[in-house]
Amino acid sequence: MRESFFRIIALIRKELLAMFKDPKSRIVLVLPPILQCLIFGYAASYDLNNVPYAVLDHDHSAASVELVSKLDGSGIFSRVATLRRTADINDFINDARVLLVVVIDQDFERRLMAGMPAKLQIIADGRNSNTAGTAQSYISTIATDFTTQWREENGQDANNGIKVTTRAWYNPSLETRWYMIPSLIGTITMMMTLMLTAMSVAREREAGTFDQLLVTPFRPSEIMVGKALPSMLVGLSQSTTILLVAQLWFQIPFSGSYFILYLGLVLFLAAAVGIGLFISSLAANMQQAMIYSFVLLMPFMLLSGLTAPIGNMPDILQYLTLINPLRYAISITHQVYLEGAGIRQLLPEMLALVAIAAVTLPFSAWLFRNRLT
Repeated sequence: MRESFFRIIALIRKELLAMFKDPKSRIVLVLPPILQCLIFGYAASYDLNNVPYAVLDHDHSAASVELVSKLDGSGIFSRVATLRRTADINDFINDARVLLVVVIDQDFERRLMAGMPAKLQIIADGRNSNTAGTAQSYISTIATDFTTQWREENGQDANNGIKVTTRAWYNPSLETRWYMIPSLIGTITMMMTLMLTAMSVAREREAGTFDQLLVTPFRPSEIMVGKALPSMLVGLSQSTTILLVAQLWFQIPFSGSYFILYLGLVLFLAAAVGIGLFISSLAANMQQAMIYSFVLLMPFMLLSGLTAPIGNMPDILQYLTLINPLRYAISITHQVYLEGAGIRQLLPEMLALVAIAAVTLPFSAWLFRNRLT
């Protein structure tokens, strides 16, 4: 047992030296997580800062002018044009000159004075559904606030009609990066861990050192452990890097326990390494390993809930997400980081990761032994 332990330590040292001996490799392992975290934090944002819109005012009253001024002064909407005819709407939407057109009914002020709901039509460019939906919700909020304020200023009952009150839990400002950056802890880590693990054995085969490794006293199980642990260590270091960027640069408050977060990450990395070793056992060279990894990475990301809610997917795809470790990693990081969840709340996700690792790691070891014989 003692000799086996020292052999594994020697193999781990050898793998780490192979990863870090080249200055370019060191840059690739450290720089991409930071760059991707910054890019996603700033560029991949669903928050709207400049929405071009047009207005078609059929009422031309003091109330409609005040509503338009609220939109213009919000800092989000930029009025491109004031339309005169309904027929003009088609051209502005089709040419993508505006994201939406606000149409104010001709009885807008009269209905407000009468205490009735005023009609406000929003015509949005549905080709960008996420942005259009977000923009419509912004306008609805501004219109509701305007209606309440206008009726109070004119001595009417502000509670007359529907009053909408919203509150966002765990993200009071509804900032997209509060959702995106914690997701990257699992996403980027899986990308790098899967690639490193998948190429570990393939690199040995391509360099011609695999046969030399086989004549050493190492047993197949020791080789597997020696290949798995360095990738997990690199994955944990990259997770830590993203975590530091989230807290120190973007200043996203951390609500949970670091111990629980890293416990979930270790289980996640064990499952990811099992998949990577499976790929590594199948691939004959590094090119095949990279191709297999990219083939798996895209479905893993699409079925993780990162870009689309899992509940909106077809039933068959929802079942497929159950074998995706990235789904559970994103869920764990969100719950720990934003909600402060404990182990009892995260037990289903952690047990799922244990089950995936318990299947992929032994199967990869079996496949690896069979490839040796």
